[in-house]
Parts: sequence; structure tokens; C-alpha cells
Amino acid sequence: MSTLTGLHEAMAHLDAAWADAAGAGDLSRPQLIEVGAALGVLQRRLDAVHTDVAAGISRESRPELGADSLAKQQGFRSPARLIAATTGVSTGDAVRLVKVGEATAPRTDLRGERLPARYPVVRDALTSGVLSAQVASVVIAVLDRCRVVAGAVRVAEAERMLVEKARGLALDEVRRLAVRAEAWLDPDGVEPKEEERRAKRSLTVFERDGMVHLNAVLDVETAAPVVTAIRGYVTAVFAARQDAPDSAAPDADRRTVPMIQVDALSVFCAHVLDCDRKVPLAGATVVVRMSLEDLESGSGSAALDGLDHPVSIGAARRMAAGGGVIPCVLDGASEILDWGRERRLFTRAQRLALVERDGGCAMCGLPPEMTKAHHIRWWKRDRGPTDLSNGVLLCETCHHRIHDNGWQIRIEGPRVWFIPRATSIPRDDHGSADAHASTSRPDRMATSRPDRMAV
Repeated sequence: MSTLTGLHEAMAHLDAAWADAAGAGDLSRPQLIEVGAALGVLQRRLDAVHTDVAAGISRESRPELGADSLAKQQGFRSPARLIAATTGVSTGDAVRLVKVGEATAPRTDLRGERLPARYPVVRDALTSGVLSAQVASVVIAVLDRCRVVAGAVRVAEAERMLVEKARGLALDEVRRLAVRAEAWLDPDGVEPKEEERRAKRSLTVFERDGMVHLNAVLDVETAAPVVTAIRGYVTAVFAARQDAPDSAAPDADRRTVPMIQVDALSVFCAHVLDCDRKVPLAGATVVVRMSLEDLESGSGSAALDGLDHPVSIGAARRMAAGGGVIPCVLDGASEILDWGRERRLFTRAQRLALVERDGGCAMCGLPPEMTKAHHIRWWKRDRGPTDLSNGVLLCETCHHRIHDNGWQIRIEGPRVWFIPRATSIPRDDHGSADAHASTSRPDRMATSRPDRMAV
């Protein structure tokens, strides 16, 4: 299918989804969802056409053409400026369009014979409307950075995994995924970057207008216990609010999250000065995850739950030796994780296993320390067991949303599926919206741990 044909089909699907409504204000809720999904497909199909055209403009504006450069003939210094002026995007966005177009366009060798695109899997995903140009740009950037170090075979494997896992993800989630991919492609580059970032850590304190200002810049290793403790304190405060008898009382806690976070810092410092104080942290724990192979070899990288950037194995060992940190070694020995009906509450070991599977709130992605382990089949009403297959990590908001709106939860191996009460968004087999998917299928959303690479 050509990119233009796909664009026409996506437009036809949008027309059908819009039906006979005079405007967006006349659309029903199911129509709003369907039209929104159709717009997403249309935008991605349009991106595929746009990147092809951007690559063509760049090719016809290459420096060796001199005065015959297409961009210069139109009065522009570069193809990016021409694209930016004709489409209304920024010059930076135009540069990204050109880079994606060039990385996914078919090539020719010195004899004029056609070669595949530098990243053919990304091209196929663009052409089929699976990836947007912005997502493709993130994927291509990380592959380009590691191409020389990792080699063609490993880069091709990373390209396939990134495209597969990026389906249906928001751009911010893809960026987090790319960070993990780069650590996998170039494990030897993690520690030098880590040392460079560590050298930039700082904390400045000054007074102005009757207020004390703290400005902290932390590397990941230093930040891990800080972030985990503060998030755990925030979770404990919100849990206390849920248990409060009267939230409308004059003395009810109405602090904002930033207020609670700064109060947490004050409480922690006071605790250091007076260790008899008890600090509520809602069971927050720093968990460092690494493979057994990387731990034994001393190379590779480790991931910190709740933070995007990886750390080196050396940093992971230092953190574990410092106390207050649980190293989660994959494929190593573990405690008993399934308790059946013998326990009502999930154990610490089970919660860590759920963190490894779900990565945090399995529905919205909040970090692990802001979640609780919940039974899918209720303990009392459904006689549900306290087993991993019947457990899921959820924040308070998503927990209430699931119960209030009648969502179902299904565990399939390492994935968690959320199934709404009514079918509304047709999706393909990979969970991404598709213009031609059957509308009889249930809407399946929020696969577990979308921002992490399993390698």
C-alpha cells in the first residue's frame, strides 16, 4: 500500500466515524472516542506522506546543486526552512521530518541500484500508520547514536523491539523506552555518562522575599532515595485523607502535592535531628533491577523503579551496599510468591514481584511507591487468592475508576489488560488504533510496563 493510499483510507474512515454530525459538539461519547482514534490514524498516515516529501525536498536541495537547489530557488537557505514556512511548523520540527524521511527513504548504491531504507522496520510502521513522525524521530535518534558502537545486527534487533513496544504509546513513554534501549545498545557508555552527571550534582540554598529557596540538581543514583522517600510520604498523606472521617472539616488537610513534598523534606530533616520521630512512607522502597548476567560480569546497566535513566552495575552495587535499597536480580533465587488463601494481604516479596511485572500503576503508570497491591477477584466477595495472578498494582485514582466504571482486569503472562464495560475503540492485534479493525472486538488498553525493554 502506498503512503497516499493509506492516507485516503484513513480519511474515509474519519468520514464514516463522523457520520452525520454537524460538528464536534453533536458527537455522542462513542463517536467522540471513535473520531479521536480515527484522527490519530489520519495524523500518522499524514506523517508518513510528510516525511517522504521532506526527504524529497532535502534531496533536491543538497548543497552540491548550488543555485539549482530547490530550497534556494524558493528563497530559503535550507530545506528545513522551506518546509517550516510551507507547513507552519518550527524549524526544529522540520529538521526532524527531514531526518526521519532520510532515514526511512529507499536508497541507491554507487551503481544506481536500489537499497532498502536505513531503518526499514520504522518505515513500515510509518507507512502503515502505526508510528507518528515524532515517535519515529525518537527511535531513529537512539539507533543513530548507537549504530557504530552496537553494530548493525544489534541495532536491527533494537529497531524491531522499539517499534513493537512503541505501538500505541504516548511520546513521553517512548522517550523513556528509548533511554532503556540506549543503555542496552551501549552498556559501556552508561558509566562515563553517569560520572559526568554525578559531577554536576548540586544543592543551593538562599533567602529571598522572606522565603528560603532550595535548588537541587541530582544524578539518578543520588536522587533515587530522595524521590522514593518523598513519593512514599505523599502516598501516605493521601491514604490518610481517604481514611479521614470528614474531608469538609475546617481542619482537613488541603495541601497541594508541591506543599506535601516540601513538608516531606522538612519532616525528613527533622527526623535526622530527632531520630525518635516516626516518618510515614507508605512502605516506599528503592528497588534496583538488574540481570544476573550483568551482576556477575560487572558490565551493563540497572534500572531504578520510579526513575527513567539507568545506572551502571557499579552504581547499583554501591547503592545496595549502602542499605535501604533492595536489589532485584532477575532470574535469581526468590522467595515464595504465591500464598493462595493463607494470607489476605500481599507480602513484601509479592509486591516486589508485582512491581517487576507492572512497573507501577498498571493503568496510568504512576511510580510503584504511589500504588497499592489489589486483588483482581476480591478477597471477601469473590474468595480471590492472594497470588500474583490475582494481584495488580494500582494507584488510588485508578482503583476507584475501575470500580466506579465497571472495568475488568485480565492477566496474560507478563501483561495486564484493562477491559472497559463498553466497546468503543477498535484496535489491531498490537493494541494500536486501526482504521479497519473489527468493531466487535473489546477495547484493550494499558499493557503492563510500556516504558521498559525486555532484552
